[in-house]
Amino acid sequence: MTRAMLEAQDLLVQRDGNTILDIDELQVFSGEVMAVIGPNGAGKSTLLLTLSRLLEPDRGQIIFKGGSIETIKPLVYRRQIALVLQAPLLLDKSVYENVAEGLRYRRVQKREVQQRVEEWLEKVEIQHLAQRRASRLSGGEAQRVSLARAFAIQPQVLMLDEPFSALDAPTRARLLEDFHGLLQDTGVTTLFITHDLDEALFLGDRVAVMLDGRLRQVGPPQDVFSAPADPDVAAFVGVETVIAGQVIASRAGQITIQADGFLVEAVGDVALGRRVFACLRPEDVTLLPCSDAHADSSPRSSARNCLRGRILRMVPQGPLVKVVIDCGFKVTALITRLSAQEMRLEAGSAIDIAFKASAVHLISR
Repeated sequence: MTRAMLEAQDLLVQRDGNTILDIDELQVFSGEVMAVIGPNGAGKSTLLLTLSRLLEPDRGQIIFKGGSIETIKPLVYRRQIALVLQAPLLLDKSVYENVAEGLRYRRVQKREVQQRVEEWLEKVEIQHLAQRRASRLSGGEAQRVSLARAFAIQPQVLMLDEPFSALDAPTRARLLEDFHGLLQDTGVTTLFITHDLDEALFLGDRVAVMLDGRLRQVGPPQDVFSAPADPDVAAFVGVETVIAGQVIASRAGQITIQADGFLVEAVGDVALGRRVFACLRPEDVTLLPCSDAHADSSPRSSARNCLRGRILRMVPQGPLVKVVIDCGFKVTALITRLSAQEMRLEAGSAIDIAFKASAVHLISR
């Protein structure tokens, strides 16, 4: 069984009598990348600051490599972790000196300092900036210096707080790709804070969803994103269609749900009579043109669920369009702009939708 490198138990942080963080348990296993996701104000940064021992909790215990950090001197513990923040905190010195600073602080021998600095400047592709002062760096270059400095000290745990969120899109994409490669090469235990779902899917071996200061779900990305634990998690991870209903038939793994006069077919093992939420991701909903000649007929599709509705609104999202449809309950679909133009979709027009039974995720309520 993989050992937990870092654990939080019964962790409570309060400010002015308000609970900011309330964590029953969190384990970060040796060698894994744990992505903590949640909206702004969810408590993600507070969790990182508490685990890095920069913020003292009101209650609880932090365990590092099997022992409470209360038994470890703060400086000894901090020398074994590296922290990368959203805004790079660099000294007004050269790039080389910034990367070397952490090593000198840890009293690494001069020859090894030079070796590690040069190695990591090359790995993060800024060796040509070695003598440039930090004040003359772009945002992406400054964040690469922060990463080089963090990796150079060979930390037991690498902690990052939304390190790419302030960067422009092309810089962010390139740096994210490079960072992913560095994590794979080093295998360093990593706690990565982000509100970006794509970053969590790309980097995380496991994902922890934090809402209102509490961990609501922890697991592999595919489990969290395709099988959210509750409607709040479903809404955050992009399951924009959540249908309330009741199981009226259950046979051989095939479920029928009564939802406001409509029937929804799903796959699962849920007891008859159980009240559930049926969740759908927008990319699992197919839109079909609705012919006026067949306005009262049922739409045709190989999918188990076929419904007719009316478009409420269309929201452009880059090359995609989010389409919200009223089918007696709201359903959200995601299609390309080209498809929307070819189908001549617009608010108020009738549309047929289809989705597979296997695409429906059930949450008991």
